[in-house]
Amino acid sequence: MWKQKLGIGNFGGVNISTNEQIKLFKKAGFDAFFTDWSYGSPVDEWVKTAKDENMIYQSIHAPFSKSDDMWCDDKALAEIAEKELLACLADCEKYEIPIMVMHAIIGFDNHNPTETGIERFGKIVDAAEKAGVKLAFENTEGEEYLFKLFDAFGNRKNVGFCWDTGHEMCYNHSQDLLAKLGDKLIATHLNDNLGIKDFGGEITWLDDLHLLPFDGIANWQNIADRLDKCKFNDIMMFELNIKSKPDRHENDGYAAMDFEVYLAEAFKRACRVAALRKK
Repeated sequence: MWKQKLGIGNFGGVNISTNEQIKLFKKAGFDAFFTDWSYGSPVDEWVKTAKDENMIYQSIHAPFSKSDDMWCDDKALAEIAEKELLACLADCEKYEIPIMVMHAIIGFDNHNPTETGIERFGKIVDAAEKAGVKLAFENTEGEEYLFKLFDAFGNRKNVGFCWDTGHEMCYNHSQDLLAKLGDKLIATHLNDNLGIKDFGGEITWLDDLHLLPFDGIANWQNIADRLDKCKFNDIMMFELNIKSKPDRHENDGYAAMDFEVYLAEAFKRACRVAALRKK
């Protein structure tokens, strides 16, 4: 797609290193990628591979398993969570990765964002500003935490929104988050799913399938139109999953495919989505 740069996130659970994945992303046709991060991640190697392959290393996805601890009353747990986010941020600064994507919360039971949590996230926002790194808060479960963060920090130049299309469908009951945060959009995690499976509307991580576009129930023309409406002209980044969730089988066909064949299909679907845009 000569009018639109396309990117893809690295895959866990495959017997192919991230370095080799980056090379295969380039071979498939993608222009950019993002990676996950944990302590000891060889970001320096990934940066070198990106340069060698003329690929854009657009963002790092910060760890999110401790996101709930940022809001909790346990100071010791919160400090561990803060330390992890700051370590990830330090790598973004060191290796000039322009965006760090963060979850506002993890879990389905708590719905009470606290002022203490805002203060803790404020430390990350301040550190990112000094580091010259943009923070992209992503919609996940518990959108009230996301909105609370944007109420507090939405006017900061280094704070933006990462829109996950699948999360909107299965975690946010398909409410139009771009209508609320589209002016802050700086990154996308584009993917498909089957919406909320539970008839009573209960949300669960098992519905977060990260299918290829057009393999679920998403309205991709509507998604493209909304991206156009908020004038998003940056990299269209796709976050996909090859492996199925426990006791689910929607992704099994991907796992049965050769990885390069899967990436070729992913690139074709990404091009189809980009072609829907009218910009």
